[in-house]
Amino acid sequence: MSVATRNGTPLDAPVAPPKVVRQRRIRPGLLGLAVLLIALGGLGAAFAVTSVRSTGSYLAVVRPVEVGRQLTSDDLVPVRVSGGRELQPVRADRIREVLGLRAAVRLTPGTLLTPAQLTDAPLLGPGQQQIALGLEPSQVPARKLHPGDRVLLVSTPDNSAGSGGGTRGGGTRFEATVIDTAAPENDDVVVYLALAVRDVPAVVALAADDRIALVLTGAA
Repeated sequence: MSVATRNGTPLDAPVAPPKVVRQRRIRPGLLGLAVLLIALGGLGAAFAVTSVRSTGSYLAVVRPVEVGRQLTSDDLVPVRVSGGRELQPVRADRIREVLGLRAAVRLTPGTLLTPAQLTDAPLLGPGQQQIALGLEPSQVPARKLHPGDRVLLVSTPDNSAGSGGGTRGGGTRFEATVIDTAAPENDDVVVYLALAVRDVPAVVALAADDRIALVLTGAA
């Protein structure tokens, strides 16, 4: 190769060597970090797919249900929950199986329904009969009695003039379970109780004489 120099005299000049681009060395730490990020991205995608697959439709409680009351379609609503299988709730497609069953515990709105909360056993057990007591509000031991509440019926002294002030049956106690309550228009409270068959005649007689007191011993 000839190049022109001063005075126009061509001179041979050495050819400049081509530039060599130096390759950057990849640091092992950065390579490991890249591999880790790729792995984490894959795990995140797998978790997202698994979460979507584990989402199911289950039954949730929409209004309070007292112990012993039978479930109706108005008490339940289907909801979609992700990862709810660990709680073992009742699937929404089983709603026909649970309608008519009774609440074994008090059901709270906003909670998922589980099989352990249901029973097909009535509150009126074997060897029991149901009676109704009409009480004044002041005779009811709580602002509201709930099905499943345990109560004690206690006889009060007979102070009528015809009995001479005796205490026939005074202090006798009878255990019972609340089945339901009602409030008629006359402001009285009707309490429906499950009572042992052997105690029914005595309690009915005491109630007719207005000689019965109701004591709450255990809330459902």
